[in-house]
Amino acid sequence: MEQNQEKDNFWLYIGGVIIAVMTVLMMVKGSEHDKYVTAQKAISEDSANSAYRAVNVPSGRE
Repeated sequence: MEQNQEKDNFWLYIGGVIIAVMTVLMMVKGSEHDKYVTAQKAISEDSANSAYRAVNVPSGRE
C-alpha cells in the first residue's frame, strides 16, 4: 500500500500574507503623503504657520 503525501503549503501561505500586508502598508503610506501637501506649502511660505514653532510658555500655572 502506497501513501501519497500532500505538499505542505504553510510557507507559501505565510509569504502571501507578508506580501499582502506590505502592499497594504505601502498603499496607506502613499495615500497619507498627499494629505499634508497644503500644510507643507503654507509652512514653507511662512514658518509662523507651523504649529511646532517655539513659543514662550510661562513656567507656572495659575
